[in-house]
Amino acid sequence: MQDAVMAALSTVNDPELHQDLVSLGMIESVRVEAGVAAIKVNLTTPACPLKGTIENDVRRAVMAVDGIQDVQVTFGAQVRTTQQLPLPGVKHVILVGSGKGGVGKSNVAVNVAVSLALDGARVGLLDADVYGPSVAHMLGQAGARITANEQRHMMPIEAHGIRFISMANLTKAGQALVWRGPMLHSAIGQFLKDADWGNLDYLIIDLPPGTGDVQLSITQSVKVTGALIVTTPQDVALIDATRAVDMFHKASVPVLGVAENMSYFVAPDTGHTYDLFGRGGARGLGLDVLGEIPLDPEVRQDADAGVPAVIAHPQSVAAQTLRELSRNVAGRISVVTMSDFGVLDPLPVV
Repeated sequence: MQDAVMAALSTVNDPELHQDLVSLGMIESVRVEAGVAAIKVNLTTPACPLKGTIENDVRRAVMAVDGIQDVQVTFGAQVRTTQQLPLPGVKHVILVGSGKGGVGKSNVAVNVAVSLALDGARVGLLDADVYGPSVAHMLGQAGARITANEQRHMMPIEAHGIRFISMANLTKAGQALVWRGPMLHSAIGQFLKDADWGNLDYLIIDLPPGTGDVQLSITQSVKVTGALIVTTPQDVALIDATRAVDMFHKASVPVLGVAENMSYFVAPDTGHTYDLFGRGGARGLGLDVLGEIPLDPEVRQDADAGVPAVIAHPQSVAAQTLRELSRNVAGRISVVTMSDFGVLDPLPVV
């Protein structure tokens, strides 16, 4: 009967990878006793956005096997990577970029990183906005200082389940850095390669706005799995977001999709929805919109208080949208990884 169950599972496709679970090596174990099939599915990420769909499809297929009276599905997860890691112990490097400032890029990067950790992934966050670092404040660690281990490697600071490094934790509060390109390149290199990141599933890098030296240094220094573009819906933001997409294209970095921040506003007194900046404009970029995040004062308040919204107000619409965004990003990373293995076609170039 176990063979019949495996045959049934071979008809179940991963909704994003579009191949069956058996061929993808996602079936870790199958045990059949007294008409009960116990199946463990090993997902390609603990933040799988379609976990519920996979579970329902597995149950439906296996219940059709003669003699099966019940199906018990459990899940594990192993983030897959290519054979050559971008950094020692780091499986994936993900860039979070924008064409301009003021679109909430850093807040999105922080909440995506923490959300992935909440789902069980090992996550690091590098604040590469050297001139305007804000990640430390958003994580409630503005006063912390980065230390070094016995090998003189920088030790990332831990907060809210992730490890992070920010220039804010290496300089005095309010100190301006007046650096030229070569100094930026050196600093970014140290953050990437002279830090003890440990074993990570995802290293998220919060880029500065625009298409400058930092972006160039990172894309030339490490293999990047993909990039997430953050924008607001209005035209002035989308024009600059288009430039960011073009930059990643020229650097041969796959663009995972776009997050439309401040997409709409729901009035707390009436519940009426207002499209303050023209909701849906991000779709004009020709990319998959992985999340439409509402404008919510609590998100700003949480960032100022040093507690990401996905932790401070997990049931809010904004937090739930950020959780969905992080899972969609994880799903797209799985698609890119399987493309590298030749299992899937690569993401289209926009």
